[in-house]
Amino acid sequence: MKQIFVDAKGVNKGHYAPGVISNGMLYISGQLSLDLDTREVAVGGPDKHMEQALCNVERVLKAAGLTKEKVVQCRIYIADVSYWDAINEVYAKFFGEHMPARIVVPVPSLHFGCLVEIEAVAEVE
Repeated sequence: MKQIFVDAKGVNKGHYAPGVISNGMLYISGQLSLDLDTREVAVGGPDKHMEQALCNVERVLKAAGLTKEKVVQCRIYIADVSYWDAINEVYAKFFGEHMPARIVVPVPSLHFGCLVEIEAVAEVE
């Protein structure tokens, strides 16, 4: 098992690694719509929050030497089911022709008032 950390200032205050490689897979911990350098929550609607959360996922992928095309599955937590269309549009633009398996889970609230949190699994070669 190998832990993956991103070069961010004091973001990881919980007892976890942003990513863990095990048995040929990278497991990415939940990435909020929080800027990893400034610790500021994304400004704007669910689309801006989705962009930030995906940026954070991509940052963990890059730290592991991977690209978004290696993602096989995502779990997306949203603070309101009405955000589905907005986050789906950003997700489709981010992944393009690549279509990982996915689930969208509406939840009552997310940490720091974020509107989106994403966890992902990617293949490691």
